Amino acid sequence: MKNSSIHASKHRTLTRRMLGGLAAGVGLAFALSACGGTPLATPSSSAPASGGGALVVGSADFPESQIIAEIYAGALNAAGVTASTKLNIGSREIYFKAVQDGSIDLAPDYSGNLLSYLDANAPEVSADDVYKALPGKLPEGLGVLDAAKAENKDAMVVTKATAEKYQLKSITDLAKVCKDLTMGAPATFETRAYGFPGLKSNYNCVLKGLKPFNDGGGNLTLRALLSDEVQVADIYTTTPSIQDNDLVVLEDPKNNFKAQQVLPLYNKAKMTDKARDALNAVSRALSTEDLINLNRAVSGDQKQNPKDAAAAWLKDKGLVK
Repeated sequence: MKNSSIHASKHRTLTRRMLGGLAAGVGLAFALSACGGTPLATPSSSAPASGGGALVVGSADFPESQIIAEIYAGALNAAGVTASTKLNIGSREIYFKAVQDGSIDLAPDYSGNLLSYLDANAPEVSADDVYKALPGKLPEGLGVLDAAKAENKDAMVVTKATAEKYQLKSITDLAKVCKDLTMGAPATFETRAYGFPGLKSNYNCVLKGLKPFNDGGGNLTLRALLSDEVQVADIYTTTPSIQDNDLVVLEDPKNNFKAQQVLPLYNKAKMTDKARDALNAVSRALSTEDLINLNRAVSGDQKQNPKDAAAAWLKDKGLVK
C-alpha cells in the first residue's frame, strides 16, 4: 500500500486494486494504506543452513507482502542463510519499528510509500530519485537493498471502451475530457496530494466528481467502472482484475503517482554479503507481472498458500534447486 498513507495495494482470476478477480484488491489496498496490525507471530518456514546468522523476515498484513516475505526467506535458505518468517505483523508503522528494534531483520517494502513515511514532504517521485533519497532518510542502522522492477502503485484505470471512445493512452489525454468523467476511488483521493490536487496541478485535470468506495479498487469499484457508473477508477497496478477485464492503465508521464518499487528494508546488524546477494538476486528477477500472477494464485480461486506460491516462483526463476 500502495501512502500508506500511501498508495497503489492489480488489480492484476483474483482481484492501486481486485488485489481472483476482485477479492484480492482489498488485500492490496490494505497494503498501501498500511492500516491495522497484529502482534508478532511465531517464526515459521525455518530451514537449517550454514553461513551467517539466522535472519527473520517479516511482512505487512496483506497477501502480497506475505508472498514476497516468503520469497525472501526461501532465497536466503537456498543461499545457505538460515531464514524464518513472521508474517502478518501489521502496518508499516508496526513492521518498520520491528525492523528497527531487531524483532525482525528485514521486510519487503515499497519505495515511494517508505519514503513518504520517512518524509511526508519528500518531493521525489521517479523510481531513481525515490531510491536515491531513501538512504539519507532512514534512521541509523537501517538500510534498503536493490529495488526490483516490480512495483505496486496507484493508477488511473479506464475500460477499453472508454479508452477507445476518448482516445486515451495517458493522463495527459484524459485531461481533455476530465470535466465529463466521474472518478471511483477512496474518499481520501479528493484531498491527497496524488489525488485531485495532483491531477489538477500536474495535468490540469479537474474531474466531474468523485464516487467514493472503501474497497481499495476491489469488487465495488470494478463493478462501478464496468457498468459506467464511474468512467475512471483508482486501482493498484498489481490487481489481477485489470488484466482479467481487459482494463486500460493510463500512463503517468508526469509521475503524479510516486514510484512504488518492491525492495527489502533491513537492519544492518545481521546482514551479510551472502544474504545481500541472495536478496538482490530476487529483486533482479521479480517483475510486476510476477506480482500479478502471485496475487492471483494466492487471493484468487486457487487460494494457494503464500509459502507454496513463493516456492514455485523461486523454482521457476532458478533461484532454488
